[in-house]
Amino acid sequence: MALKKGRKIFSLNYLFASFFGALMIASAYAYFNYRFAEYKFINFDKWIFYKKKDIFKPVDKEYVVVIYSSRKDDIKKILKRIKNKVKILAIDIYQKRFESSDRVIYLTTGINTILALIQRFNIYKVPSLFMIKKVKKDRYKQDSMIETI
Repeated sequence: MALKKGRKIFSLNYLFASFFGALMIASAYAYFNYRFAEYKFINFDKWIFYKKKDIFKPVDKEYVVVIYSSRKDDIKKILKRIKNKVKILAIDIYQKRFESSDRVIYLTTGINTILALIQRFNIYKVPSLFMIKKVKKDRYKQDSMIETI
């Protein structure tokens, strides 16, 4: 009769499996932490945007931000292609002021703020769009990738 050799309680296989499991959990945490930090914030308290006659203060929980040039693009054609039901913040880098509607809020701002916005969100082509969601009072966080229309 042959005796079966039993597995030891503290086996090297268990040690490597535990280490590998901890490594996977740490990697997932680091990846999702990196992805969260990758998205940028807009603080409407620090960056001033203008509507037709007054300063823009956000009230909705989320917006679609469209950055375009009224000198180059027909904003009405661009807006027809956006199927999202969320209000749209249309920021004109050419700085023309249009009358806002129920669905679209046309914004302009100073050149320094436009440059900071373009740099922060790494916008290389216009028209571009992305979603933002409210985090705190006047602070919004990017909630989607930047898409070129």
